[in-house]
Amino acid sequence: MIGEANAGDDPADGWFPESVAASYDAPGGVNSPDVVTTAVDVLEDLADGPVLEFAVGTGRIAAPLAARGVPVSGIELSRAMAARLVDKPGGDAVEVTIGDMTTTRVDGRFSLVYLVFNTISNVTTQDGQVDVFRNAAAHLRPGGLFLVEVGLPDLRRLPPGQDTVPFTVTPGYVGFDQYDVVTQEFTSNHVTVSPDGTGRFRRIPFRYAWPAEMDLMARIAGMRPKYRWADWDRSEFTAESTKHVSVWEADPGMLSVPFEDGGISGG
Repeated sequence: MIGEANAGDDPADGWFPESVAASYDAPGGVNSPDVVTTAVDVLEDLADGPVLEFAVGTGRIAAPLAARGVPVSGIELSRAMAARLVDKPGGDAVEVTIGDMTTTRVDGRFSLVYLVFNTISNVTTQDGQVDVFRNAAAHLRPGGLFLVEVGLPDLRRLPPGQDTVPFTVTPGYVGFDQYDVVTQEFTSNHVTVSPDGTGRFRRIPFRYAWPAEMDLMARIAGMRPKYRWADWDRSEFTAESTKHVSVWEADPGMLSVPFEDGGISGG
């Protein structure tokens, strides 16, 4: 059963079909109440009016934020993920539009657009990631904020000639990332072996981008850096940080520069 598609999964749901959505809210990890609460605290503090979550998923963050009285909208590609949002307290108040966060537009202007838990890396081309920044900027009112939470690639653990770094090794499960440092593409690989000996292999493609590259994406989209933290606790971002939570501000004085024929046009 290794690598086989699950019956009932809709290909339109991308990498998060029913078979993934069914266990996405499992307790622990990023679903722990303390992790969620800390993130929601920051987002509530940054919000100064309606907010929009790109890749809203099952509402892990959007629902508790809405439960605090913040008007929340969301864009989500996977219907299987979005279907679970209404089951959470506050979830019925979140307005969800099914679509691709690189292009889908919703009505209104927002004080904050946010994208959490490495989801920017699910967009596997540089142009696509720039489109995410542009789409965020298009939804922001002047002075509005765009927040991204994303991990940093673990390249410092790669000795010469190696392209793979394990991140979890437990009985019945091995997870490892495999990097292409030329293209900045990588895959997260998940090997699960059941007690009866049957196994499943799942590989998900990503693209990593360094914080400085994201600052340039923001500049292209007409935004400038405002905050960068090592985590939701607003701790200092350092050379030892394994992730970052970065915030950019929409600046009416900066012009978004369009792509033409694969390049950047100049004035």
